[in-house]
Amino acid sequence: MITTANQPMFRFLAVLTAASMAGLQGYTILFNNYAVETVHLEGLHVGLIQSVREIPGLLALTAIYVMLVVREHRLASLSIALLGFGVALTGLFPSFGGLAVTTLIMSFGFHYYETVNQSLTLQYFSTHQSPLVIGKLRSLAAITSIISAATIWCLGFVMNYTGIFLVVGGVVFLAGIWATFQDPTHADVPPQKLRMFLKRRYWLYYLLTFMSGARRQIYMVFSMFLLVKVFHFSVQAITALFIINNIINWVINPMIGRAINAFGERALCSVEYIGVIMVFLTYAYSSSKWVVAGMYILDYILFNFAVAIRTYFQKIADPQDIAPSSAVGFTINHIAAVFLPALGGYLWMLDYRIPFLMGAALGVVSLLLAQFIRVPLHKEAKMPQA
Repeated sequence: MITTANQPMFRFLAVLTAASMAGLQGYTILFNNYAVETVHLEGLHVGLIQSVREIPGLLALTAIYVMLVVREHRLASLSIALLGFGVALTGLFPSFGGLAVTTLIMSFGFHYYETVNQSLTLQYFSTHQSPLVIGKLRSLAAITSIISAATIWCLGFVMNYTGIFLVVGGVVFLAGIWATFQDPTHADVPPQKLRMFLKRRYWLYYLLTFMSGARRQIYMVFSMFLLVKVFHFSVQAITALFIINNIINWVINPMIGRAINAFGERALCSVEYIGVIMVFLTYAYSSSKWVVAGMYILDYILFNFAVAIRTYFQKIADPQDIAPSSAVGFTINHIAAVFLPALGGYLWMLDYRIPFLMGAALGVVSLLLAQFIRVPLHKEAKMPQA
């Protein structure tokens, strides 16, 4: 699957992906308890910090301009170092302002890396290889999440929040520094256009990316809240679901990559959106906590199918458009994060079912859009051969 020439890039992305997930999970697992127990924040402050965390995603397109002075793979390594730096600092500034600033630093590192990671994967691996590589990387991210959670649980017996943030952030920072001394690139990849632009023929990629971001917000903000608020799941139950989801993702992500090659992006997207409609309608109307828990696991699995949007774009894009369009796509994916949580929260107060009915409607629109997916024949031959 991976050629000798591509092996350095795969190893490079594997190390940084593991570091990225370790940093993100370390921050996410500790954040709420740290914010309440140490910083003594209220719900309003936590909501504001979560909004701050999404700002770098919305500004991901600025990565294009950073690449004018920093090579793309170097930006990936520096982004991981920045992520680790932000996580390490979090425990040293126990205030609302300090937490907002360290969150912003961490989030810029994470979102810049995710943008560049997608771009490098699509540039350095062919249309047949990329679904398999992305599947392996996402599988690695899942097992890293489990290991991170177990490690933080153990560290909690011997360290306070400040120490755990320093350890987790320090390890991630060192991974980024290691990567700055690596050069996994080769000369066969076409040079990228380092400017922002939109192309009419990429309209379907843009729309599918926006819809995926909107669906992600409903999943992240309201599905977990439903489990806790309406069905009264305990912390232990939520932790068990987290472990189950990541174990399943560890196993299933490589299979999703192979399924894209076997059945194509349109089929995978259609399966995802049909599943999304069913999941959100079940969230809205089921009275069984076990059925809803099963839908939460299924929702987590289906979310991984969104990788088909990336591989579809790789097959229709000009090779030199991948880096700038990945950055623009990442920004489009985060547009919904600006308004959808607040809108959904208001609608929840009227009836908790409304956000999930919105999610089902998004699924219907996405399913219709997916039927327009068409992949050019013999695209594989146009890809750079490593």
